[in-house]
Amino acid sequence: MTQSTPASTLDNLTRLASKPGVQSTLIISKADGSIIRSTGLLSSSPPVSSVSSLHSPVSSTFPINHGPDSDTAKETHDEAGDYGDKREGRVQTAEDIAKMVYSFVSAAGGLVEGLNKGDEVKLLRLRTRKNELVIVPDAKFLLVVIHDTPPA
Repeated sequence: MTQSTPASTLDNLTRLASKPGVQSTLIISKADGSIIRSTGLLSSSPPVSSVSSLHSPVSSTFPINHGPDSDTAKETHDEAGDYGDKREGRVQTAEDIAKMVYSFVSAAGGLVEGLNKGDEVKLLRLRTRKNELVIVPDAKFLLVVIHDTPPA
């Protein structure tokens, strides 16, 4: 099932992707967390053996237990037996980022609903030492821009 994005959303995505410091942009389905479109560094896929389906729904919860026996650790375990790819700050795939963003937006939506019934999230900014994620929820999509954090 293919979802079409409005022309204005695609224009905004193209404009944002061309700004200095922008690493990647994603349009994620709000219904199931699948990637509709991605640009930038994260849009290139890893080897076929570790690619998940672009249209597979993602969980709306993120496991808290990240030990070697957790589901998250099993997902990151590759043929060489390494668990460290996601924990050592290496670049993650667009699918990984989409799953985490979908979970983050779902949790933020639950928080807002708990605070004010009937209210909704309009914008989320998550700033780390290395990057900033700007997430704009829409009726059908989540627009995500990942850019460098400017020096203070």
